[in-house]
Amino acid sequence: MRVIAGKYKSRQLKAVPTKLTRPTTDKNKENLYNMIGPYFDGGICLDLFAGSGGLGIEALSRGMDELYAVDKQYKAFQVIRENINSLKITNAHVMKADYRKALGTFKEEGIKFSLVLLDPPYGMKVNMDIIHTLKDNGNLMDGCIIVVEDLTEEKLEYEAPFRLIKENNYGITCLQIVKYEEAAM
Repeated sequence: MRVIAGKYKSRQLKAVPTKLTRPTTDKNKENLYNMIGPYFDGGICLDLFAGSGGLGIEALSRGMDELYAVDKQYKAFQVIRENINSLKITNAHVMKADYRKALGTFKEEGIKFSLVLLDPPYGMKVNMDIIHTLKDNGNLMDGCIIVVEDLTEEKLEYEAPFRLIKENNYGITCLQIVKYEEAAM
């Protein structure tokens, strides 16, 4: 696993040594960032089920100003910190927390995200609830891009203020790119 492009291009990342996480392949990561970027002019990124932190670190490498990487597993938390430390990243916040606790913290702190990466364990069926919680808590910037990776059979339907921009299927996995538009409310 490596960083594909940007400031940390070609740098190796550690994977979480457990079967409880499934890292996004380099090929799928490259496809994802080609769909949403490929580069950014600042902003704050949330990687909510971060695993190794690879997707969020890629966003930083490609121009995001700040990263919040969250995972409730201790091994994942450790690997994210190791990956961030090995790259000498100073603009990342790593949280070992359940996603609900993290969402509450973001509400309290009034953090507004311009990129949200959602790749929860398959079968959780929490993506729509998370998206609406972020909206209701005021944590989404107008124009925020939300990336949802889930099983193809569990792909979501969206309505205003969310608009599906792109969708790609990779076997059993579906990748949806969604845009939050306050004006559509």
